[in-house]
Amino acid sequence: MKSIPAFRKQILSWYARHGRDLPWRKTKDPYAILLSEVMLQQTQVERVIPYYLRWMRRFPDFLSLSRAAPKTVLSFWSGLGYNNRALRLLQLAKTVVKEHDGILPGDEAALRRLPGIGPYTAAAIMAFAHNKHVAVIDTNIRRVLIHELNLPEHIGKAELEAIARKCIPKGRSRLWHNALMDYGAKEKTARKTGIRSVSKQSRFEGSQRQVRGAIVRLLLEENSVSLRSLQTRFPREDLFLILAKMEREKMIRKKKRSYILA
Repeated sequence: MKSIPAFRKQILSWYARHGRDLPWRKTKDPYAILLSEVMLQQTQVERVIPYYLRWMRRFPDFLSLSRAAPKTVLSFWSGLGYNNRALRLLQLAKTVVKEHDGILPGDEAALRRLPGIGPYTAAAIMAFAHNKHVAVIDTNIRRVLIHELNLPEHIGKAELEAIARKCIPKGRSRLWHNALMDYGAKEKTARKTGIRSVSKQSRFEGSQRQVRGAIVRLLLEENSVSLRSLQTRFPREDLFLILAKMEREKMIRKKKRSYILA
């Protein structure tokens, strides 16, 4: 295994020359960090940037987001994919305003008790907003650690996190994790290393995700769409299952024989 000091020097030296200039790296605001992390879930950085900037202009904090109608929130998210992420953010904003005066807790355990914030997102907020000494392991970072430290590809999550924590330079968690992410995204890619992701995104073309996104865009344009029209536009056997799931997620609701955004 490469020594930790040598590994740190390699990554930080590379980052000083090649690090990406990303808008969410210019702030320590936990709300902005959270937004970027949610938007970046299964979505490429280049695609996220314009959505992030537009969202922050319209909803600069939890309070402004909490007061927005679901339709408005979806209109600012539509096209980014996985529209239920936007509705979860809206629900989270309402909870943070109600229970925490519009300010995210600065404690990792408290963050994880909030709706929609899992272990990874909580760790990311602690590292990027508060510079805390916590391990943040996304697909890129996992690949870099495995490749550069010559770790077994099947290494367990707990063991990898323990090694990752030892590698963090004291007081430089924010910088370190940004550097690791960029090194994995630009230098040690999956194609170059042959290291596969733990989970692989399913095919988009013809998927339920594609239909869900198309339905949301349609309802944003036309306000109300009849069931018959949806059946004509989307002649699929699973259309009723898709609509039912979108209703359960409070993304749409039925109004007589038509559907509208919830």
